[in-house]
Amino acid sequence: MKDRATVLCVRDDRILLVARERSRWALPGGRIRRGEAPHEGALRELEEETTLAANQLMYLFQFSGFNTLHHVFFADVEPHASAQPSNEIAKCRWFAPVKIATLSSSVPTRGIVELFFRHISVLEPDNMWRP
Repeated sequence: MKDRATVLCVRDDRILLVARERSRWALPGGRIRRGEAPHEGALRELEEETTLAANQLMYLFQFSGFNTLHHVFFADVEPHASAQPSNEIAKCRWFAPVKIATLSSSVPTRGIVELFFRHISVLEPDNMWRP
């Protein structure tokens, strides 16, 4: 099973997704390199794919995909920093949580987003995070 660092960035009640050319939307992230800690991979992948640098990174949970174990992190980024596609990424866009279920996105992306918002709604039952 491959290890992947996966990053959730939330701004103004929207989640950042990225996509390669002619590919589905996904959360920023990628394979963790040999000798690299999962949080180091998350920071590196976020910056490589979106040019965003995280102020803080918080480990959330693991998510098992078909052949990939996602180490999921929440990244706090500057409120006015602009996400720009970089490296293999062709598009970066912020989406409302309810929109993600209707996009052409990967199964792990939809599952991770659902788990995240389910967790948030348990912690803060009356907030606006509910999809």
